[in-house]
Amino acid sequence: MSLESGLQSLKRGEFVLLFDSAGRENEIDMVVAAEFVTPEHVARMRQHAGGLLCIAIANDFANSLDLKYMHEILAQSDISHKEMIMGLAPYGDHPTFSISVNHYQTYTGITDKDRSLTIREMANIFNVENKKKKFLSSFKTPGHIPLLIASKGLLNTRQGHTELSVYLAQIAGLTPVTAICEMMDAETYSALSVDKAEKYARQNGIPLIDGKELLEYAKVH
Repeated sequence: MSLESGLQSLKRGEFVLLFDSAGRENEIDMVVAAEFVTPEHVARMRQHAGGLLCIAIANDFANSLDLKYMHEILAQSDISHKEMIMGLAPYGDHPTFSISVNHYQTYTGITDKDRSLTIREMANIFNVENKKKKFLSSFKTPGHIPLLIASKGLLNTRQGHTELSVYLAQIAGLTPVTAICEMMDAETYSALSVDKAEKYARQNGIPLIDGKELLEYAKVH
């Protein structure tokens, strides 16, 4: 079963590939639990996925840090470009982007070492007593990694890679913070197809989880 092997993979600090659905973005993301991220993980996501590397976090964790969605931050600001603020995406969802961050100990923030530090330290805050104080003292914005906030109702509200990956981390018994990156195709200049992702998964021994399977699991559990 791909879900069970995927959970075991996450627990070992290894990748899973996560497909949302053909009716949505129709994209596959490389996913790893943020608490285990090393420079090697970031290098592999950069080379083998190539999309935007983001940190997805649970909604209640985001609330404890007083984080808001970027479209809400901009709507409440005095910028004159409010007509530019993203509403619903073409596939029907609001974006989950919040602010982008660098850990204060990074240099440029973009290297594999810097980004892995930012990702790992973001997960570490989850286990700190005064999360907001630690967050404010440890991170700077704007930075090189966007934070994505999972919807409050998680899969009941939205079935994007943000929610799917955070839910995966939760049922694996891990910190609900993930590093995710869309898989791109340099031959077609578009998102990697499911067929090509399945081939990559087989060749590299990485479980590929179908979002529909995860939704069915969530309904039962």
